[in-house]
Amino acid sequence: MGGICRKRVLISGRVQGVGFRWHTLDRAESLGLSGWVRNLPDRRVEAVFQGDGDLVDDMVEWCRRGAPAASVKSVSVEDEPVSHGDSGFYVE
Repeated sequence: MGGICRKRVLISGRVQGVGFRWHTLDRAESLGLSGWVRNLPDRRVEAVFQGDGDLVDDMVEWCRRGAPAASVKSVSVEDEPVSHGDSGFYVE
């Protein structure tokens, strides 16, 4: 196990209107991660994942492929301080 970490991810490409957020929700919940995912006005998707570092890394790698109908062009990742009040994963 990799210890608890938190990462903010920005995903660009064809990632809105293809169920990306809902697939992200399902995947994050299946890994037991907390955080959120939302569409941005510039057509990117932004997400924050918190949990075991290895599982967060798995989630970031999943974002590089994304939902079945998505076409991911780029993914940027930033580490963030762990939030101790987070629980569950949700779509904003």
